[in-house]
Amino acid sequence: MRLSNKTALVTGGASGFGAGISKKFIAEGATVILADVNGSAAADMAKSLGDNATALQMDVSQNVSVEQAAKTVAEKFGTLDILVNNAGVTHLPADMEAVSEDDFDRVMAVNAKSVFLMAKHFIPSMKQHGAGAVLNVASTAGVSPRPRLSWYNASKGFMITATKSMAVELAPFGVRVNAINPVAGETPLLKSFMGEDTPEVRAKFISTIPLGRFSTAEDMGNAAAFLCSDEASMITGVAMEVDGGRCI
Repeated sequence: MRLSNKTALVTGGASGFGAGISKKFIAEGATVILADVNGSAAADMAKSLGDNATALQMDVSQNVSVEQAAKTVAEKFGTLDILVNNAGVTHLPADMEAVSEDDFDRVMAVNAKSVFLMAKHFIPSMKQHGAGAVLNVASTAGVSPRPRLSWYNASKGFMITATKSMAVELAPFGVRVNAINPVAGETPLLKSFMGEDTPEVRAKFISTIPLGRFSTAEDMGNAAAFLCSDEASMITGVAMEVDGGRCI
């Protein structure tokens, strides 16, 4: 019950790593708001997680949507204790010059602009409250970039640098900011990362991970629960690799 009496919001909470983080948070005693662009999927996931989970439809790339969500959360729950920026998308593997402008804009809006928008609308109350933990779900792609995913890599590099900058700025207000860097996992984005999902492609990808497997939602939930708990009260500005040794 490391997160007892804490309220957390997890973006992209309806599936993948976001669902794993939400499940772990609830097991640790938190009340969790699952925010997702797919409102019905968020509602289904919240229902499966029990009474301490609530669904919230939100598009993290749109200012109006995030602003309205922040007002709703403030009215129903007050100030957040934990904010997890997990929502993310990628473009298909391609030469950097072949990625369309629309795909580039979408990746940057969901992966990078969202961190700005969430900070704009949720951080002020944390600062006023004098406490809080923010967790950005970045990627090993921001540390050890993979070819043909250049703009996705860049968006995750943004998240890592943003994490460190936010940590320095918010430390005087008692707000900690950290990131986790998963390697690819069994999420809806896996096929997009690999280009195609075949046993051969999987084997080739896994061969680059010393521990010999993909990241799981449970791995992310365990790391997130620690970094967002009071046990990590002296940890801020860290981008922790949860990658089976991929970045060594």
